[in-house]
Amino acid sequence: MFMSKIRLTKEFSFEAAHSLEGYDGACSQIHGHSYRLQVTIEGEPLNSPGAPKDGMVMDFGVLKGIVNREIIDRLDHSFTIRRTDSNRALIEMLQQHYTNIHVVEWQPTSENMLHDMAARLTPARPNGIKLVALKLYETATSSAELVLQ
Repeated sequence: MFMSKIRLTKEFSFEAAHSLEGYDGACSQIHGHSYRLQVTIEGEPLNSPGAPKDGMVMDFGVLKGIVNREIIDRLDHSFTIRRTDSNRALIEMLQQHYTNIHVVEWQPTSENMLHDMAARLTPARPNGIKLVALKLYETATSSAELVLQ
């Protein structure tokens, strides 16, 4: 069998809320999304005839465990808000009443969320596995995609 690079993609979903502080539209309000995340990795299939994982790039269950630990378990049913002077009192009040509040230094757009996700997933991946792309659907018809080189 010849050696080749193969890409695998696994899809995840989570529910989360955010607000875009200072934005000039409806997204400045606290609102939520039913997010869908597609994670694409690349690697060489295992070449070990007779082995149970012969031909696999990565067990989908292993990929699922990494993404759940680094992304889904953290963001599902959460609220993300950017730290600003004008948000300080709101953040303090939210943290007194809720446990899954993520205060970030960046505007929580899908594009910025993808960069944060990549920063979390890259060091968590096994040796020989490359994170190739992340695609985040904010709605059924709207998505952002980060393609890593």
